[in-house]
Amino acid sequence: MSAVNLTNVTVLDNPAAFLSPFQFEISYECLTPLKDDLEWKLIYVGSAEDETYDQLLESVLVGPVNVGNYRFVFQADPPDPSKIREEDIIGVTVLLLTCSYLGQEFVRVGYYVNNDYDDEQLREEPPSKVLVDRVQRNILADKPRVTKFPINFHPENNEHEEQAPHSPDHGTETKQPPPSPDHATEANIKGEERPLSPVSSVCVQ
Repeated sequence: MSAVNLTNVTVLDNPAAFLSPFQFEISYECLTPLKDDLEWKLIYVGSAEDETYDQLLESVLVGPVNVGNYRFVFQADPPDPSKIREEDIIGVTVLLLTCSYLGQEFVRVGYYVNNDYDDEQLREEPPSKVLVDRVQRNILADKPRVTKFPINFHPENNEHEEQAPHSPDHGTETKQPPPSPDHATEANIKGEERPLSPVSSVCVQ
């Protein structure tokens, strides 16, 4: 059973201008005390074909975390358009919100993002050069793809077990870390998928 459960994510200020900051209200519960920090990341997929165009927009550490319910607003800068191929600025892409503990990713929320001009005439007759300041993004907040990965939240328990004598046939099993965030290919995402269920109220601790 996971020590941390993501209970709700609300996308704030959506739709918004392409160059506006991202804001997410994140709610989660912690079932066992954690000594180290949780690491939350927001990744913008710049190209469906080439992950080198992915941009890490923000990474924040939260913790140590005691048992209880938590809520905070995660804000991140928009992607740098100069690092995106011009033909990939307009259209549909993916935004990834991930959380890790001790370098192990245990939950990933993927959103489709539609980028288009805010003016009908520009949409019908797009200029040869993209006018980034006229581009509006719309996150499909009601259709997140949630993937969970099993990780070891308490590796110190394994260390105590390894110190005890054991036969060669009953050694401690080494767990493989979950895959790193991939880009827009959903077929490569492995794990347990569940829809997010909203909570009515969360007490911040």
